[in-house]
Amino acid sequence: MTASTTARIAVTFAAALAATLAPAGTAQAATAYCESLTETSHPDWMAELSDDTSLAALSVPGTHDTLSLHGGAITQTQEDHGDSAETLTAQLDAGVRAVDIRVRRVDDLFTIHHGTFYQNANFADVLAKAGDFLADHPGETILMRLKAECTGELGSCTDENSDKDTAEILDWYRDNDPNGGLLHNPAEDGMPELGSVRGKIVLGSLQEAQGGLVDGYGLSQFTDDNWGEYVQDEYEVPTIGDIDDKWNHVRDHWDKTNDADSGEMFWNFSSGSSLGAVPKTVACGTGDVRGVNDHALDHLGGNDVPRTGVVLMDFPGAELIDEIIARNS
Repeated sequence: MTASTTARIAVTFAAALAATLAPAGTAQAATAYCESLTETSHPDWMAELSDDTSLAALSVPGTHDTLSLHGGAITQTQEDHGDSAETLTAQLDAGVRAVDIRVRRVDDLFTIHHGTFYQNANFADVLAKAGDFLADHPGETILMRLKAECTGELGSCTDENSDKDTAEILDWYRDNDPNGGLLHNPAEDGMPELGSVRGKIVLGSLQEAQGGLVDGYGLSQFTDDNWGEYVQDEYEVPTIGDIDDKWNHVRDHWDKTNDADSGEMFWNFSSGSSLGAVPKTVACGTGDVRGVNDHALDHLGGNDVPRTGVVLMDFPGAELIDEIIARNS
């Protein structure tokens, strides 16, 4: 390899790294489908629904890696409306009712992480903000996916000073929550009806860092064997040229959702990323390439999609949230 070739590679790598570490907000202006969630407000949309409505039958706007705000464009997945889970409050006010919380075990407690990056929030903050919201809006329910984040591998984090496993720590929070009874584990109850879980956080799944589900926690519908049947999470988007492929996964999973029994819950991650296509680019697009959120809003506005299931998004826009909630009418 010549010196000039080496120099060109170094310059290219440096440019890519700089783009990766740049603040995510520098990529694309707010639109109807991207980074405009505070332009809508749905604090009580579940309160209007019948108590006997199955959670599985709902169309639920959610956020992927709900509190990932720090670490640059490769890790930021949501609009930044404040640390200590203030961003969660903004999402809930807009109508988001499904959250994806990633935790690191530190001193037998949970901190919020994305890879190696601490997100300036702890699980206690999540419970406090969710508890405040549900106290003010008792007709609502929040669905939570909780996942251990630290694999110990390169690019990830390691747990520190913790003898308890993930489930034991979650049990401690459940038993010591000052709100009392906020966390609901439906593992033995089947799919809840809305009336039985209003004012609660429903644990949809508990997963270890490598992805395996923890037995006895979350919705009994989900198992390691059928996870891919009900959950679309094709998160690898190698380049911006692959964004359309990611959108096709989202659309196909919506088709599957509407062909299935309404008593079965489906989760659909519209998120994706790589060094060649960071989360905001995949969600929001560029000047020349449409993002997944744009495709999704257009599809919901022009096609018969009676049920979206749970849609976990990066940088969701106001009208995209509106369209998902409108399916519950």
